[in-house]
Amino acid sequence: MTPENTRTENPASAPARELAVLLSPTRRGARLARLLTVAHLADLGLPTEAAAQITAELAGNAVLHGGVPGRDFRLGLRVTGNGGDGGGVTLRIEVSDARGDRLPAVPGPPASEDAEGGRGLLLVEALADRWGVESWPPPRKTVWAELDLRP
Repeated sequence: MTPENTRTENPASAPARELAVLLSPTRRGARLARLLTVAHLADLGLPTEAAAQITAELAGNAVLHGGVPGRDFRLGLRVTGNGGDGGGVTLRIEVSDARGDRLPAVPGPPASEDAEGGRGLLLVEALADRWGVESWPPPRKTVWAELDLRP
């Protein structure tokens, strides 16, 4: 794990509202992405369950479909808004991998009951308020999801 960037809006007292780390393109790296997401959001006093599931799916896909030996994948978390005065809090989860030539397919009908895969992006679509894919710089891609949270 290599920290790329962490930024604190109020260094004296508030936890960082952004987190970005590079993780190995392995099952262990995908698991660590989920654990880091839960710990980071818990430090901010934000709900973790949906974010943990989304991170697990996106990181797992980055390892399974976007992994290139010797190239890490990047997990980025960014919290915007503070929930005060009726304003919302948005969490953006970004997972970038080294296979920009392999874009995820738009979720279709559910996979057959005995299939071992094919449900990940359906789960992301069900849990996230918004999600999508961006080129980040080539040859990489970023799959992102946003959640509107309430502390």
